[in-house]
Amino acid sequence: MAKQIVAKIKLQAAGGQATPAPPIGPALGQHNVNIGQFVSQFNERTKEYNGTPIPVEIYVYGDRTFTFITKSPPASALLKEAAQIAKGSGVPNKEKVGSVTAEQVRKIAETKLADLNARDLDAGAKIIEGTARSMGITVEK
Repeated sequence: MAKQIVAKIKLQAAGGQATPAPPIGPALGQHNVNIGQFVSQFNERTKEYNGTPIPVEIYVYGDRTFTFITKSPPASALLKEAAQIAKGSGVPNKEKVGSVTAEQVRKIAETKLADLNARDLDAGAKIIEGTARSMGITVEK
């Protein structure tokens, strides 16, 4: 018989640099999960991302064990890295803060394709372009 899922926890943590501090510690602590064990497994699995925020879904079972699934980094984090900016624009329709090429957008779409709600790479690239536009980043064709 399969284990019964008691809780599903969604959070974001820095890849390869997670610590038991908030938000991880309190979220797992309330379900009596071994926080140190999760942090070490998460850091091992995400060490190549080195500080990039990584969304994670943690499934906690009745016997206090857990499994987790890591997702691809958020599009906004990948776009900020590609455009080499610290943050998006406060007024994206008036104030542009950076630019990315169509090739960079396509590369980001390839990275995120499994997590995007898109049929193919072209549709995924349009989603990433929309995210860039809402951040005040121009896409150069």
